[in-house]
Amino acid sequence: MALLGCLVCNPAASMQPVSDLPLESLGNERWLLPAGQYQGNFVIEQPMQLHCEEGARFDAGGKGHGLLIRAAKVRVEGCSFANWGRSLTEMNSGVFVSAASHQASLLNNHLEGPGFGIWVDGASDILIQGNDITGDAALRSQDRGNGIHLYAVTGARVIDNRVRLTRDGIYIDTSNRNHLQGNVLEELRYGIHYMFSNDNRVIGNLTRGTRTGYALMQSRKLEVLNNRSVEDQNYGILMNYITYSTISGNQVVAVKSGSTGDSMISGAEGKALFIYNSVFNRIENNLFAHSALGIHLTAGSEDNQITGNAFVNNQHQVKYVATRTQEWSDASRGNYWSDYLGWDRNSDGLGDIPYEPNDNVDRLLWLYPQMRLLLHSPAIELLRWVQQAFPVVKFPGVRDSYPLMEKPVWPERASVYETD
Repeated sequence: MALLGCLVCNPAASMQPVSDLPLESLGNERWLLPAGQYQGNFVIEQPMQLHCEEGARFDAGGKGHGLLIRAAKVRVEGCSFANWGRSLTEMNSGVFVSAASHQASLLNNHLEGPGFGIWVDGASDILIQGNDITGDAALRSQDRGNGIHLYAVTGARVIDNRVRLTRDGIYIDTSNRNHLQGNVLEELRYGIHYMFSNDNRVIGNLTRGTRTGYALMQSRKLEVLNNRSVEDQNYGILMNYITYSTISGNQVVAVKSGSTGDSMISGAEGKALFIYNSVFNRIENNLFAHSALGIHLTAGSEDNQITGNAFVNNQHQVKYVATRTQEWSDASRGNYWSDYLGWDRNSDGLGDIPYEPNDNVDRLLWLYPQMRLLLHSPAIELLRWVQQAFPVVKFPGVRDSYPLMEKPVWPERASVYETD
């Protein structure tokens, strides 16, 4: 058994060096922990690789961190952590990675407890891959910690993890140049939650049954590519003060209306995409389908490029509140709208008349939802004819001058989540 040095005790808990465990040396600072129950709060203070046999389980006794890492180039693999503290103020975590722990790797671990799952505090070049993290379903959502929490982190890779029943799945705060890919995030408040973070990539993740799939806030230069949101509530993708970002190739399906009890922005109409005070973004080649509301723009969300998307069988396709008309086409290519009633006489794949969803009828429906009962009545048809014949009565809204006649094709996996 190797001794890893003395410890300055954590005020929140009495910590023990990992060297107090029955480690078997595998050479080159690699250590194997045999199966068994290990009670207490443990710390690693120098570079090492810790591998756990199946059945090796850390139990923190309901307080503090399960494991505190205070050294660079530490690797922890195949371990189980449970029953750590629940104090969110003290950031109690299954695994807490300190600012000195650059290039740490957390691989294929299992964590189940009430506080934060994995907290990375100011370290760089961290790898978090293949971990399974479960929160405490007995606690209210707001009383749980986040599954993976990155604070002031750069160069992290968060790949192929599964998180469920925590507060947020992956929370990124004041952290730049990080990469999130292939994570599965279920039964949470927010699946992925960005705050004040720039130059991040979010690729190929899945959220399901959350109260918001992707909450992107106060950030710029995000690349959000090829993700899925399936049966989330309130919002599939929420953009709040997002600039110079690319939202492309994502599939948002079956967003439902839900509770707004802990929503940061009022309104919960089941929006596939909600854009609030966000400008200069590219939103292209996404699928927004079978939701209460396809897309809602408000609070100055203008000057975004919105092309090549498919809005399919949403109860309401577009809600736009602003002062000037927005053109949603570029280089003679617009979007696909399942409720478009135009034609294509020259067979070029583009509708011959523009798609303009935000007419006076739509505005009346926003104010008086009960009017849907009259949607196909002669009075409504007459009102639509009048505003077409006399454009002076039209309000500013969305205009797609080149609507697509055929729905774009997504990868085959889309068929699992989409039904026409």
